[in-house]
Amino acid sequence: MTSTQINLLLPSGESATLEFKKSTAEKERACRTLCAFANGQGGRVLFGVTPAGKAIGQTVNDHTLEELAQEFRNFEPPVFPAIERINVAPGLEVLVVSVTHNARVVSFRGVAYERVLNTTRVMPRDVHQRLLLEELHATRRWENQPAEGWDATRLDKREMVLTLEESIRRGRIEDPGTREPLEILRGLGLLTDGNKLSRAAVVLFCKDETFLPDFPQLLLKVARFKGVTRDEFLDNRQFHGNAFALMRKAERFLIESLPVAGRIVPGKMEREDTPLLPMEALREALANAFVHRDYAVGGGSVSVAMYDDKLEIISIGDLHFGLTPEALLREHESRPWNPMIANAFYRRGIIETWGRGTLKISRLMREAGLQPPVTMVRAGGAVVLTFDLPLKTPLKTPLKTPLKTPLKTPLKTPPKTPEKTHDLILAQLLETPSLSSHELASRLNKSESAIKRAIRALRESGRLVRVGPDKGGHWRVLPEQDMHRGEV
Repeated sequence: MTSTQINLLLPSGESATLEFKKSTAEKERACRTLCAFANGQGGRVLFGVTPAGKAIGQTVNDHTLEELAQEFRNFEPPVFPAIERINVAPGLEVLVVSVTHNARVVSFRGVAYERVLNTTRVMPRDVHQRLLLEELHATRRWENQPAEGWDATRLDKREMVLTLEESIRRGRIEDPGTREPLEILRGLGLLTDGNKLSRAAVVLFCKDETFLPDFPQLLLKVARFKGVTRDEFLDNRQFHGNAFALMRKAERFLIESLPVAGRIVPGKMEREDTPLLPMEALREALANAFVHRDYAVGGGSVSVAMYDDKLEIISIGDLHFGLTPEALLREHESRPWNPMIANAFYRRGIIETWGRGTLKISRLMREAGLQPPVTMVRAGGAVVLTFDLPLKTPLKTPLKTPLKTPLKTPLKTPPKTPEKTHDLILAQLLETPSLSSHELASRLNKSESAIKRAIRALRESGRLVRVGPDKGGHWRVLPEQDMHRGEV
């Protein structure tokens, strides 16, 4: 850097990457700022410049440089700033001290600092902890630690086999030639320290009744509120279980609770009803919530909150690795907070691995003629995705009382349209793939012949495939974009 370049730089004043110090007598405060720069995007401290931005210079000798070097030894981990000496007047120099961004969290005299606009401050504890976790992320995460006291007998083998078979069908894993739980987990990369179950394996495959007291955070909360605030519940339920089961329950809640828009189709006797929000976009949002949430928070959960004017999908945790709500709307790299869990969802075909989930949601919403959802991070650590409902008045037929019964009880007010019946059948089979038409009829309060007609239509449309024989087999529900027909 030359004196001319310095004179061009000074009028802009101090910033997130630039600070002025009158002399090296302020070296300790300057090192706090260099620490903040190293924890941010890098930056420069100019010694010999007044706060007003005037280059006055100072006398620089070997003792001056040695004193600076002594202060630099107080950085942890070590930081090695670059120093340039710029003559600005006879016998007077400006020292330009520069640092780049450090991949590790840097502290000075045991304290971490951050830069906010043109101010250096002590880094808040929650920010410091988040950065430390990101620093350790590659090797030590909550999900890759052993699930102490757990073995494969406490996991849902059917869920594991379904995941393996779907992964094989999609060409995302080689068939191991066995359906033994430990071998399935090994193939999915869910064992640690030899043959120990990882916490990720428990998140993905635990049986409903085995998660407590070790994993209370395997929790889904769903609620339907009256009006546009949280003052009064119409429905309020909680479910525990593995991530796949909870995602199915969340999807079914949305199918049951979302308002529908009806239209008359020429040539059809019945009105065609469709949810006000595209279900494919909501499935993507739910998958993101279960994959990217912070499972280390013992009281954490995924929550789905429905109001008259909006839908919120909330996951406990934060955005990491510099990702912001604004960046989610642009092309970005995929850096999942739980890569082992994300890998299982990918192999099962629920998500992709290219950081396109939020972009896909926005595209699907626009294709439906709706505004994309808004992402925000709430204080205390929660990522909230808000979908505006294209319905600004209270629902004409809101639920009159909270639904107290679990999802496995028959519906008392069956949907009136074939489309809604199809959705409910798919939701039931996602939750329990082995259900027979008789059991479906009982649960949905429909005639068995109506259920069989609906299943026939779903198979013809490619949404439903039978795996194995009529007795002992099960159903596989396919996403709309991946439909195929036939027996397996």
